[in-house]
Amino acid sequence: MTKKVVKFVYEKETKNSVRYKEMPDEGTAPIVGTLYVQKWFAGDSKSIEVTIDKKD
Repeated sequence: MTKKVVKFVYEKETKNSVRYKEMPDEGTAPIVGTLYVQKWFAGDSKSIEVTIDKKD
């Protein structure tokens, strides 16, 4: 099992969601890239973190 915390920062709002852009660690490629979160959940958050738990 491998866990990775991926950090995202606010990019822009769409009609019903908020778009976040991944901030990868220096020198690494993005894992997710862009993430859309529904406005009712995202609220006014300017940054979010997502934990990915990879099952081997």
